[in-house]
Amino acid sequence: MNIDELRNYCLNKKGATEDAPFGADTIVFKVMGKMFALTSLDKWEAGDHSVNLKCEVERAHQLREEYESIQPGYHMNKRHWNTVQLDGGELSPALIRELIDHSYELVVKGLTKKQREALEML
Repeated sequence: MNIDELRNYCLNKKGATEDAPFGADTIVFKVMGKMFALTSLDKWEAGDHSVNLKCEVERAHQLREEYESIQPGYHMNKRHWNTVQLDGGELSPALIRELIDHSYELVVKGLTKKQREALEML
């Protein structure tokens, strides 16, 4: 998955927006103002094609044990976030999309009832 595919996939989620709250280098994808994915443009340009994704705690540990390309989230809460290497060939495109979906769904699940209702109206 390249940066354009990542961006398009994330922005095609219902209510998803792109932001740069940490500076122009870091693209953050949000739903209803809550982060579900982020990546560094400088790292992409340097050849480090990775994205930070939220993950259920138990599953995060299982994924890290199973895949070398999935590590604790860089500069994130390491219990709840993984850094996922997208270009190593270890992870299938389907798994990468599923991990993005999982992150998005976790964030949506954590929204207030009012926020979820507003999201449904979009």
